Amino acid sequence: MLNNITFEYPYVLLLVFVFILCSIYCKAKSPSYYIPHLNIFQKSNEKSNLVINILKYFIICLSIISLASPVKEKDTQLIKNDGINILLNLDASGSMKYQDLDKDDRSKNRFDVVKEIVKDFISKRKTDNIGLVIFGDSVMMASPLSFDKNAQKEIIDYLEIGMAGTKTALLDSIARSVNILKDKEASSNVIIVLSDGVDTASKIPLKVVIKLLKKYNVKAYTIGIGNSNSVVLNQISQQSNAKSYIAYSKDDLIVIYDDINKLEKSKIDQNKIILKDYLFFYPLFFAVFALIFLIYLKNKE
Repeated sequence: MLNNITFEYPYVLLLVFVFILCSIYCKAKSPSYYIPHLNIFQKSNEKSNLVINILKYFIICLSIISLASPVKEKDTQLIKNDGINILLNLDASGSMKYQDLDKDDRSKNRFDVVKEIVKDFISKRKTDNIGLVIFGDSVMMASPLSFDKNAQKEIIDYLEIGMAGTKTALLDSIARSVNILKDKEASSNVIIVLSDGVDTASKIPLKVVIKLLKKYNVKAYTIGIGNSNSVVLNQISQQSNAKSYIAYSKDDLIVIYDDINKLEKSKIDQNKIILKDYLFFYPLFFAVFALIFLIYLKNKE
């Protein structure tokens, strides 16, 4: 029952010794009088004084224990910290319907395979702030930057091909992501872009996108499915001090996301909070109760 009970101010307990020393060496001097036949009342007075003295020390000790603030550690929790901000930009255009990435299960289209791998990637980034961006004809924020990995994986399950249109607004999605990350404080701001086709819907030119990446110091890792648009993707990554990849299969994607996971490591420790139960009320309650009883005895004399 007394396990894990500590004091927030343990040095306050030393006051007990101060009171003990005072009771021995700091007694008040009072004049003496000789009263005959006093022995008649002596026994009853001795018992009364003993109880009163015990109560005094009891009250003092409990009050000091209460001041020392006894606490019991209830739980230790990790709190969110300022890790890496990562936006996952996923191509949800019509071309993602092709069933050519998973050789073991041809019923899965490209988008199904990508969703599986991205969910696994999110699970590994335990200390990072992650958001989801979907692009097709337009750009859609599927999930804002968040530490809630379970919620993000649930959102991914509901994502579908064509929900942002059937075309490919690749450059617009990067520009939108930079706009989201530009004011965010973190050790690193990263965009991971996955696309399987040539940009057919963006309004923002490539030069502007590269300028934005450089201006706000955002890294853009690019993943191309097949050889389509590899020149543009490679240029974006090189200009933002990141890396470009090409994937032809599910296994390639697994290796690519694993490589990015190793390259972008959080360099901070977990912060912890300790949940405590404060127990000072209990000794304080008994001290007050004893004080009331002491006052009652003193008035009864």
